[in-house]
Amino acid sequence: MRVLLVAAGVALIVIASGCHQPPATAAAQRGPSGSRYTLMQMNLCLSGLAGCYGKVRYPAVVREAESRIREAGPNAVTFNEACRGDIAQIARQMGYRMRFANVIYRGSPLPCVRPGGRGLFGDAVLTKAAIANSRSEAFRAQAGPERRVWLCVSTRGGVTVCTAHLASPDPAEVAANDPQCTELGTVLTRQAVGHRVIFGGDVNRRSSCAPPSFWTQTDASGHQDPGSQQAYGSAAFHHPSAQVIRAAHTDHDVLLVRAGVRTLR
Repeated sequence: MRVLLVAAGVALIVIASGCHQPPATAAAQRGPSGSRYTLMQMNLCLSGLAGCYGKVRYPAVVREAESRIREAGPNAVTFNEACRGDIAQIARQMGYRMRFANVIYRGSPLPCVRPGGRGLFGDAVLTKAAIANSRSEAFRAQAGPERRVWLCVSTRGGVTVCTAHLASPDPAEVAANDPQCTELGTVLTRQAVGHRVIFGGDVNRRSSCAPPSFWTQTDASGHQDPGSQQAYGSAAFHHPSAQVIRAAHTDHDVLLVRAGVRTLR
């Protein structure tokens, strides 16, 4: 969670490398049984405590997230700096399944505020496919007030979707970022044994945490904190491409990644 106030009022535009890419059609996003898989990554700054919340203008940030999901129709969405109630609402409205991981802040679960009643603060994964199981654990290395976690969700469609929000560059916690990055790579390697694995998250760094066998796509072409949101995919996903969509009501743009899907052997 960031403590710097970010100015509001930016317009909505779409940024892509080279040219604009229209939302993929339903046929192009069939997932493991078809030819393509689409992952959307968002950091929504929803706690009500961080400096970036001045830009959120709640509930406009939730409406904006729903609009972006509706336009792109991704197979899965990964969220950081989210609130359980808000993400549950998005899942209901958009027809997704949800798994949520609470983030401990100063030793306790953190209720979202301004307004309250939105549930606890944390990370989330939404998937179109039915969920078979999920797992979340805290990283071994921690620094600062926020206990960082990873979350992986395995679907009955044969894809495991993971997310994490690593320690920020703030002096109180930056020392945990490198070891968390290393551990994330280990987690993804372990998840990829016999499974298709795709990751989206805010890793708070420009260099990749992906295992050697994974590809990396980032929001480096974005206007807001470029490069910190990253997506990784195992070898079962091929020819990835990234699109960055400008966000007006949070301090990170939206990262949309599309990739082909191979059959596991």
